[in-house]
Amino acid sequence: MQTQPSTPSNWLRNYYFTRAIFSVAWVTAAILFNAQSSFVVLLLVIYPAWDALANLVDARVNGGLKANPSQGFNVVVSTITTIAVIIAVSNSMYAVLAVFGVWAIFSGLLQLNTGLKRWRSYGAQWPMILSGAQSALAGGFMISQSIGTVVPTILEIVPYAAFGAFYFLLAAIWLVVTVYRKAEA
Repeated sequence: MQTQPSTPSNWLRNYYFTRAIFSVAWVTAAILFNAQSSFVVLLLVIYPAWDALANLVDARVNGGLKANPSQGFNVVVSTITTIAVIIAVSNSMYAVLAVFGVWAIFSGLLQLNTGLKRWRSYGAQWPMILSGAQSALAGGFMISQSIGTVVPTILEIVPYAAFGAFYFLLAAIWLVVTVYRKAEA
C-alpha cells in the first residue's frame, strides 16, 4: 500500500533540491566567469543574499520565524553578510574571504542546529548536520586563507558552495528514500 508523502516533507525535499540547483549554478558561474570582476562581485553578493531569502521562505513555510529561531538568526546573519560583502569588495578579496569565513562559521552552526531540530520531525537530516559542521570548519579555513600571502579569488569559495550543493542534494535524495521506505512498509 502506497501513501502520499506529507506536504511538509514534499516542501523540504523540493527546498533542498532548489538549494542544490542554485549552488551548482553558482559554482558553475564562478568557475566560468572568475576573471570578470563585475560578475564576480555580483556572484559574491548574491550568494549570502540567496541564503537569507531561502532561510526566510523555509522558516515561514515551516511555522514562521518564531518557531524556527535558528533560521531567523540565519536570515539576519546572511543579510548582514550580504552588506559586509558589498563593503568588503571595495577593500580587497582578502576582506571578502574573511567575511565569507565568518559567515560560514555562523551559518554552518545555525544549519547544524536546524538539522538537529528537524531530525525529530523528518529524519534524514544527517547530511544537513554534517554540512553545518563542515561549513563551520570551512569558515575557519577561509579566515586562515584571508590572512595569507596569496591573493584569494572567488575560486577559494567554490569548494564551500560545491559541498553545500552536494549536501543539499544528498538530503533531498535521502528524504525521497525515507518517504519511499515508509510507503513500502
